[in-house]
Amino acid sequence: MKLNGQTLFNDTLVEIVFADTRVQEIHEVSATDSTTYVAPALIDIQVNGFAGFDLNVATVTSEDVRAMVRALWEVGTGFLCPTVVTGSFDRICNSLHAITEASKADALVAHSMLGIHLEGPYISAEDGPRGAHPLEHVRDPDWDEFQRWQDIAEGEITIVTLAPEKQGAIPFIEKLVAEGMVVALGHTNAVATDIQAAIDAGARLSTHLGNGAHALIRRHPNYIWEQLGADELWASLIVDGHHLPPSVAKSMMRAKTLDRCVLVSDAVALAGMEPGIYEFAEKSVELTVDRCVRLVGTEYLAGSAIELARGIENSVRFVGISLEEAVSLATLQPMYLLDAKAHVETQTDLILFEWDESRCEINLIATIVNNELVYHAETE
Repeated sequence: MKLNGQTLFNDTLVEIVFADTRVQEIHEVSATDSTTYVAPALIDIQVNGFAGFDLNVATVTSEDVRAMVRALWEVGTGFLCPTVVTGSFDRICNSLHAITEASKADALVAHSMLGIHLEGPYISAEDGPRGAHPLEHVRDPDWDEFQRWQDIAEGEITIVTLAPEKQGAIPFIEKLVAEGMVVALGHTNAVATDIQAAIDAGARLSTHLGNGAHALIRRHPNYIWEQLGADELWASLIVDGHHLPPSVAKSMMRAKTLDRCVLVSDAVALAGMEPGIYEFAEKSVELTVDRCVRLVGTEYLAGSAIELARGIENSVRFVGISLEEAVSLATLQPMYLLDAKAHVETQTDLILFEWDESRCEINLIATIVNNELVYHAETE
């Protein structure tokens, strides 16, 4: 089998030759009738679940993790940071164990994982900043507890999202940074001095900036402006049309610049499911017909129900950036943030897609992970 297309970032015409489902050769061609683009496989650094598989339930298994990763390949996400959220010590242990065992059991799945994202439990207890995280499990940073989780994860916790105003957070950040982890600020009610202290300690990222926040806040100063104006902090953004209105997404990308922005899905298990009432993070949530996930009876969001490719489409629609720039926010930028270039560029990890410019829509044709054709639209 052969697939042809034009590379998105350098306009080179290429042909990919397969033997069965393995890439045998990629070479340039002088011409092709294909309207297909070839781009790096997408990188999502915040995935809580997908297609009915939830990383944050007590019953999650390594088989669930593997199935979730494989489902993500079918929507173009070739790399991810599986995300474990606030919960009891034992539930977090189980989630980490399931992810670690999935990696051991499946080499392709292991290749797709760029580390684990621990989002909580060291976050604000306030309604709004806490989001959908269960109040009873929110707590102050505990290095011994974290080390036990990192032992279970076999050192693969790569990103930690926390609130810098928590007691002991600043020395905790310093220890995380010394261990080579990316520290992200999120689900926080911090004041300016807390945020600056976290930056001085080595924090590098704002998790889903503009979300995990009060519904009403002081216009300025506030923790959103403080992070938006901090050049030291990158920002991950959920561009699903619900978490950030189009004008806000546009303003944030312009303020941060594209060099310091990363698209994330923040997908929960409901992504890819039918509208209805579900349980997530020990809370009742509703998936609406327009793909919005909210805590039942409130205005608070509880993760998203999109895949990363939809964030790329929306970034072109809302912000007016080019397709190449939008794809970079979900490929090159997260790779640089995680310093994962050596891993990502070791093997062939690509997506092939057609782009409907009038509708700003991606039509995925194929996903290649570690030289393996793991999804092809014509065979589905």
